[in-house]
Amino acid sequence: MNNIIFTVFVYIGSLLAGFLGSLTGLGGGIIIVPMLTLLFGVDIHYAVGASLIAVIATSSGAASTYVKEGYTNIRIGMFLEIATTIGAIIGAYFAGFAPANIIAVVFGIVLIYSAIQSFISRKEDSLIISENKIASKLKLNGYYPQKNEWKKYSMQRVPLGFSICVLAGFLSGLLGIGGGAVKVIAMDRIMKIPFKVSTTTSNFMIGVTAAASAGIYLKNGFINPPLIMPVLLGVLTGAFIGASILGRTSSKWLKILFGILVLSLAFEMIKNAISGNL
Repeated sequence: MNNIIFTVFVYIGSLLAGFLGSLTGLGGGIIIVPMLTLLFGVDIHYAVGASLIAVIATSSGAASTYVKEGYTNIRIGMFLEIATTIGAIIGAYFAGFAPANIIAVVFGIVLIYSAIQSFISRKEDSLIISENKIASKLKLNGYYPQKNEWKKYSMQRVPLGFSICVLAGFLSGLLGIGGGAVKVIAMDRIMKIPFKVSTTTSNFMIGVTAAASAGIYLKNGFINPPLIMPVLLGVLTGAFIGASILGRTSSKWLKILFGILVLSLAFEMIKNAISGNL
């Protein structure tokens, strides 16, 4: 495969990753890393470096739209960003000396857990609106648009959710996934925030989380501009398309799509890591 064909295929794959990453709040990195390593044979450290830059682009492209439409809770995002930034810096330092197959296995395990969680459904009308003392004191509760009305929600189990977001940041720095997979689970499952608020707030956060660890990857020489260019352009285009149709999509089908795709990538990553093909 020559350089031009390689660049075109990477661009197309990144466009699809950005589209799905925007709709699910994952930032595209969760698809880009397996795509580059499994389909194109890119070293996982460089794939993670490219993914981190793409995650920043995805967050920048989609976040403004979601904020304007009223889905994103900026106050929650800024609060949880404290936890994810701390974790991201620790994860990026660890990735500098971690073997590729170990990173791939950890990546696969995270994907499997994320996929399983996405198949466990929770009804939208089961939202908890009773006031949580910590959330109320920090003014983290809010409203979001749902079927031509604004529905109230209350953030629950704040300390536990904050702790899990430290883990999300660590995985972002280690795996280049922006931490979106774990952030969405922490907000949607643990803190009982509506799914669309969770995904859009995750989109708002992941750019900052990725930027915290991208500097360390740059220092370690894992940022490759010729690889990053098609990834960046593709993800940014896909993110804008995804953001434009989010309001017309179903949370149920987003979760199913997310689960199937992530589960298939997880098994492929682990299989290749164990067989030494990475």
